[in-house]
Amino acid sequence: MWRNFLRLCVILGLALGAHFAMTWASARVETGGVGMRFGLLALFLLIYVILIAIPFVPGVEIGLSLMMIEGPWIAPFIYISTVCGLSLAYAAGQFLPYDKLHDTLVDLRLHRLGKLLEALQPMTRDMRLEYLRNHLPAFARPFLTKFRYLLLAVLVNIPGNTVIGGGGGILFTAGFSRLFRPTYTVLTVALAAAPVPFLVWGFKIDLMWFLQ
Repeated sequence: MWRNFLRLCVILGLALGAHFAMTWASARVETGGVGMRFGLLALFLLIYVILIAIPFVPGVEIGLSLMMIEGPWIAPFIYISTVCGLSLAYAAGQFLPYDKLHDTLVDLRLHRLGKLLEALQPMTRDMRLEYLRNHLPAFARPFLTKFRYLLLAVLVNIPGNTVIGGGGGILFTAGFSRLFRPTYTVLTVALAAAPVPFLVWGFKIDLMWFLQ
């Protein structure tokens, strides 16, 4: 209970810190020059990278909102930040020790998931893929094994994917599963995140027009 309370306090502290940082920057941008505006943009993009890496945060919706508010010029920055944020989530899952997550699951009384982690921990990537093939319905096996990178790209782009963890949660799970190779995963994320920002930027699409 105390560890869960501490985690909640850390999350609330980060949220308050981001709020105060944006308030402070907004109050000073009117009196600042180009340097101040560039610094504010960098701050917002950094916050966006962190937010999109957090599970269950609606990252796609945040990116679209920023492009809608700022216009097509910000689309390349949103694209780069999206790739960085999702790659950060993947790296966090890739390097998170199984013991740490196991302890968290025990704290949350999720004992069945804890036992599954104990079974998966000593397995290699090939052994885990074989485990999936043996425990999945026949129709789902190709999508979650042979075509898993394509499935990853589709899940990242599905509107409303927050209910399954959002982009950050999906990439964190992909990293933690150890089923996805780093190079292929980053390439998949880069391709999956590209269409909308590059269409908005290349054709100077004003997303606010769709709300009128």
